[in-house]
Amino acid sequence: MSLRKQTPSDFLKQIIGRPVVVKLNSGVDYRGVLACLDGYMNIALEQTEEYVNGQLKNKYGDAFIRGNNGNFLSVLLLIR
Repeated sequence: MSLRKQTPSDFLKQIIGRPVVVKLNSGVDYRGVLACLDGYMNIALEQTEEYVNGQLKNKYGDAFIRGNNGNFLSVLLLIR
């Protein structure tokens, strides 16, 4: 079995179009489908939901999150 090293850039390219969670420095979570991102980690989401303290507060069609506001980005795993 051959394991190929994957760069963070490779990983980010693979998750475009998948559901993700973006946690902001403020503690607010945004969940949506990753549309695109750039080298500054500016993130565009589709079908976005805003969660504050774990509770749904708003739904947005599209959302843009400036990279310096993000704490982390995580891929949502869907259990079937």
